[in-house]
Amino acid sequence: MSRTVVVVGGGYGGSALAKALAVETEVVLIDPRDAFVNTAGSLRTLTQPDWGSNMFFPYAEFLTQGTVIRDRAVSVDPGGVTLASGERVKADYLVLATGSSYTYPAKPTAASTEQILDDLRLTYKELAGAERVLILGAGPVGLELAGEIKEVWPHKHVTVVDPAEQLLPAFEPELRQDLHRQLDELDIRLRLGTDLAAPPATEPGQAETFTVTTTSGQEITADIWFRAHGVRVNSDYLADGRLTTRTPPGQVPVTETLNVRGYDGVYEHVYAIGDITDVPEAKMAGYAMQHAEVVARNIIAQLHGEPPTATYQPLPHPMILLPLGPHGGAGQLPTPDGPAVVPAETVSAYKGADLFTSRFTEQFGSA
Repeated sequence: MSRTVVVVGGGYGGSALAKALAVETEVVLIDPRDAFVNTAGSLRTLTQPDWGSNMFFPYAEFLTQGTVIRDRAVSVDPGGVTLASGERVKADYLVLATGSSYTYPAKPTAASTEQILDDLRLTYKELAGAERVLILGAGPVGLELAGEIKEVWPHKHVTVVDPAEQLLPAFEPELRQDLHRQLDELDIRLRLGTDLAAPPATEPGQAETFTVTTTSGQEITADIWFRAHGVRVNSDYLADGRLTTRTPPGQVPVTETLNVRGYDGVYEHVYAIGDITDVPEAKMAGYAMQHAEVVARNIIAQLHGEPPTATYQPLPHPMILLPLGPHGGAGQLPTPDGPAVVPAETVSAYKGADLFTSRFTEQFGSA
C-alpha cells in the first residue's frame, strides 16, 4: 500500500529528498517557490546577471512523479500540515526541511524565478555605478561577495568590516593565511575587530554616497553597502507547539536517525533535515543533502516494513569551500587524518567555476 510522504520545504535537502523518494512512494513537496533555487549562485548573478538562469531548477521538471503545492506551512502536527491557504495536507511520513533565511542578496526572498532575477538585476545596476563598496560581515558570504565584485570590477574599492578579531576562527590557520594573501592581492580591505558606531543612513543595496565611523575611530566612505550576516531559522510555523518544542535559536531537536523529538518521545514517522535541525554543525547545503540521504534510506526501510537504521554523525571538524570568484578561494575538507586545507585550484574545480550548476543539472535532470 502506498504511503504519502510530505516534505515541507524545497531547498537543498528537501528537493533532494523529494526526488529520491518520488520513485518509491507518493511525495508531496510544499514550497511557495516555483523552482529549486541554487542560492550559491546569487552573488555571482548579482555581479553577472546573465548567469542567473543557472540558478533555477523548476520543481515540475524533476518531480514528475510527485505533487508540488505552492504554498506556505503555517502549522504542523503529527498528522500533517496546515497551509496558509487553509488547506490541510495529511501525511503518513512528514519531513521538515524549511531551512533558514539570510540577508539579501545571498538568499533572495521572492517566491518566483522572475522576481528573484528582477531583484538581482536592479541591485546589479545600483552596484555597477558604485565605486566604493562596504560589506558588513567577514564570514564566508561577505568574502564571497567581495570576490565576485572584484572579479567583474577589479578597480572598485571593497572594504569588509567585522567585529571578530580573526578571520574564520573555526578553521585551520593555513586556510586563514591563504585567504589573507588572496584578499591582499585583490586589494580587498579587511577591517577586523571593529564594528560601525552607527549603521549607514542608506538602505543596503542602494547606491548613495555615505560616511560611517567604526568603533575604533576609522571613517569609511562608500557608495553602496551590503549586509553579510544574520541567519534566521525558518520555523515560525512550529511556534504553536503542536509538534515539538524548539530550541532558543528556533531549531528542532532530532535523534541520530534525524527523527523529531516530541513531547512524549520520538516521532517515528516525522523527520527534520538541514538548517532547521539542532545537529551541532555549521549550517551548509552539503550537510542538508547528506541529511536527505539518511532520511531517504530510513523512510524507504520503513515503507518495506524494516526499522530505520541509517544515522547521521556530524564531522569532528568543519569543512568549507570558499570561492573568491571563479578561480580564487580556499577550502578545508575532511580526511581520515583530520582536516586538510585545499588551494584555490581545488575550490574552483569543486565549486567556484560553476557553483555546483553541473551537479544540480545532473541531479534534477534539467536540460
